[in-house]
Amino acid sequence: MRKIKIIYTSMVAMLSLSLLLGSCSDDILEEEPRGVFTPEFFTTELGVQGGLTYLYENLRTIYGFAYFMSTSETGTDEYAPAQSANNNFFDLDFAGQGNLSSESGYVIGRPWGAAFPAINTASGIIENAEAVGLDQSLIAEARFFRAFYYFLLVQTYGGVPLDLGSGELKFNQSAVRTSVRNTVPEVYANAIIPDLVQAINDLPDNPRLTGTVTKNVARLFLAKAYLTYAWWLENPNNIPTYPEAPRTDPAGNSASYYFQQAYDMSVAGIENPGPYALLEYFYDVHEGSNDRHQEMMLYADHTEASEIYNGGSPINGFANPDDQRGGNTAAWMVTSNYTTISVDGVSAVQREAAQSLGRPWTRMAPTINVFTETFAEKQLDSRFDGTFVTSYRGNWDKGGGEEATITGANGMPIAPGDAVISFLDDYNPAVDYSVNGGNIGGGQLPGRADYVINLNEINKRFYPGLWKIGTYRTDNAGGLGSPNGSITRPFPIAKYSEFYLVAAEAAVKGASGRYSARELVNVIRARAGKWRFDNGEQQERMEDNSEAMMNATPAVIDINYILAERSREYFGEGYRWYDLVRTQKWNELAGSYEIAGDAATDHEPVVITRDIQPFNYLRPIPRTQIDALDMSDGEKGAYQNPGYQ
Repeated sequence: MRKIKIIYTSMVAMLSLSLLLGSCSDDILEEEPRGVFTPEFFTTELGVQGGLTYLYENLRTIYGFAYFMSTSETGTDEYAPAQSANNNFFDLDFAGQGNLSSESGYVIGRPWGAAFPAINTASGIIENAEAVGLDQSLIAEARFFRAFYYFLLVQTYGGVPLDLGSGELKFNQSAVRTSVRNTVPEVYANAIIPDLVQAINDLPDNPRLTGTVTKNVARLFLAKAYLTYAWWLENPNNIPTYPEAPRTDPAGNSASYYFQQAYDMSVAGIENPGPYALLEYFYDVHEGSNDRHQEMMLYADHTEASEIYNGGSPINGFANPDDQRGGNTAAWMVTSNYTTISVDGVSAVQREAAQSLGRPWTRMAPTINVFTETFAEKQLDSRFDGTFVTSYRGNWDKGGGEEATITGANGMPIAPGDAVISFLDDYNPAVDYSVNGGNIGGGQLPGRADYVINLNEINKRFYPGLWKIGTYRTDNAGGLGSPNGSITRPFPIAKYSEFYLVAAEAAVKGASGRYSARELVNVIRARAGKWRFDNGEQQERMEDNSEAMMNATPAVIDINYILAERSREYFGEGYRWYDLVRTQKWNELAGSYEIAGDAATDHEPVVITRDIQPFNYLRPIPRTQIDALDMSDGEKGAYQNPGYQ
C-alpha cells in the first residue's frame, strides 16, 4: 500500500461536556472546514477522514506541549524545578514552594481539556460510519483513539464520565452542563478494554498512511491498559481512588489475570511485529534526521514546512510557555541557559536551531540522582550519551563572530565546534571551580581547553539538556537558523521497545510464558550496549558492550529495576509520573532528590524532600471545568478529586 505522511489543517470541533472546544483538521485531501461535526457528516467517507485526521492532530495539543512535559515529569525522580521555574512547576514538585490545586490549570488541565472533544469525535465516527458500510478498519482507528484518550484520563484523574450528554459512549450534540463520573473499573470494562480489543480485530497490520495506527499499536496500548488496571486492582500501598469503588473487576477477574493478559498481549506484539522493529542503535532512535522510523509506533507529528501543519510557527515560536496551541516546545522546558556562556569576551555558544541547543526556558532540571543512580553505567550504556547534551560547543562563527579561536581553560585555544563546557561522565575531585569558567560556573582540569562540571555538582541554572527530543532543522543554511521556532520534529508517544518492558513488568508481577523478565529486559539492554556515535565527543564510536550489559543485569529482576530501565529508555518523554503512579512507587523513588541552587557557581548540592500525599496520585480536575457545570456547589465539590481545593 502506498504510504503518505499525514498533514493537518485546523477546523473547530463541537462542544463536548458543553465546555470543551477543540480544533479539528483534515489530511492532504482538501476537505472543507466545518464549524461542527454532525452525525450526517460522519456518514460520509469525507466526514470519517476529517474526523480521523482531527484525532491525530489532537495528539499535538498534549504531546510536545510544554506544560504536559511538566505534568508528566516535574516532581518525579527525573526532573525538578529549575532556575526560571514558577508555580506551574513548584506546584508539581511538592517541596514546599507551591500548592497543587484545581487552579493549577496550565499544568493539570491539558489532558482533560484535549481528551473529551477527541472522545466525542471518535464516538461520532463509531456511531454513524458503520451505518453506511464504511471500512471497519477506519472505524477501528476511532475506537483506538476513544480508548487511548480514556486511558490517559483514567490514569491522570481517576474515574471520568462515559456519558457526555447523550448516553454512555454516545456522540453528544447537545449543550449539556451536568456530568457524572464513572468509576475506574467502569471506564476500563466499558470503554478502554472493549474498544482496544475490537480495534485489534479490525485494524490492519500495516498503517494505511504513514503514522496511522495498526493492530500492533492497539496491542501495545491494550497491554499497557491491562498492566495499569492490574496494579489498580492490586493496590499494594492502599492508594485511594475516586470516585470511590471496590477494587474488584466487574467481570470477576483478579489482578493476576490482568498481569497475565498484559504479558500475553505484549508477547503477541513482539512475535507479530508487522512493520515495527527495534533499531540497532539507541542513538538512531532519537537522531533528528532519522525521525519516523520503524521503532516509532505513534507520535504527534510536526513539520518545518508550514505553521498550519506544524501546530506552531517554525520561525517565531511562542513568546512564553503560556502562549501555546499545538506546538512542540517540550525540550525548551528542560534546556539550561547555555546562552550565558562567555569565554574570552565572546558569546561562545549562541542560541541555535540545533538538536543540542534550541530555546532555553530553563524551567526544569534533571536531579543529580539521575546521573549518579539511573545512568550509572555511562561507559557501557549508550542511553546516557544518546539522551543528554553533555558538551556545549562553540558556534560563534555561525552568529557572525570572526574569531578563529578563543582562549579557554588553561589558556588553551577553542575553535568553533570544540567543546566549551563539558559535563564529566565520571566524578573528578580535581575540578577547580574557582575560575568560574565560561561565566557559567565551569571548572578546569589540567590539559583541557574546555571548562568542566561534575554531574554530581550540577545546579538549577546549568545542567545537561535533553538531546533526544531537541530541535532538528534542515533549513539553517550554515547559520543559527530559527531557534525560537516551534520544534518541527514528531514527538514520540509509543515505541516498539515498550512491548519488552511491559511484558517484563508483568512477569515480575507473576505472569509466565516463554520469556522471563530478565530475558525481556536484556533485549533492551543488549541494544543499549551498542554504540556507533559518541554524542558527547561528537565522533564515531563503534563499540559493542552488549554482553557486558546483559551480564550486569541482576539474576532476579524487581519492579524498581524495571522502573530504572524504563527511565533509561524513555527519560524525559512524559512517561515517568505515570510509571511511578501506576506502580505506587512515586513517594519511595521520588520522595527526595539532590541538586545545587540557582546560582551558576553553586556546586554544593542539597537534599530536597517532597511531601507527596496519597491523594496526590490523582491530579485535580481543573476548576474552570467544574465551575462551568450547571450543578449545585455540593455536587461540584463531590465531582472534584478529594484533597484538592
